[in-house]
Amino acid sequence: MMQGLGKTERGEQGRDIDLASMRSTMPAGGPLQGVSTPNLNMNLYATKKTVAEGMLDIALFLANITHMKTVIEQGAGYRYYAAVLTLISFSLALQIVAGVLIIIIARRDLNVVSNQKRLDYLNNVTTGVIFATTVTNFFVSFFGSKRTGFFRWLLARLHY
Repeated sequence: MMQGLGKTERGEQGRDIDLASMRSTMPAGGPLQGVSTPNLNMNLYATKKTVAEGMLDIALFLANITHMKTVIEQGAGYRYYAAVLTLISFSLALQIVAGVLIIIIARRDLNVVSNQKRLDYLNNVTTGVIFATTVTNFFVSFFGSKRTGFFRWLLARLHY
């Protein structure tokens, strides 16, 4: 049995369902089957989603900084040095823009009707910026970093 602090109902298989915990994990499409949730807080759901997006953006930002450091350490002798450095810099700039937009979205209240249209627009802009970041990072990966020969060395060691 699930025990929670909120009101419970009997589920299909005789298990208790904690309605309070279900409200905070409610999908955007509506209530779960067989459960009525009159007090759904969409602002809480949107805030959790925005925080998750922000954390993923931070992780990608740190990975790009590490990649940029590697490219700079390889030096200008690397064949695609200028292209990769430019693409990583562009990706970092896009990530900063996305981060600012995510912070703006997270600070607004979705339950206020006058904010909903603007938040929807900002969410769409943020999605576009994140898509552009993804495409940019695809090209960064395509050009890649200089081959170190480690894989060939490893294979030589494994096959004696």
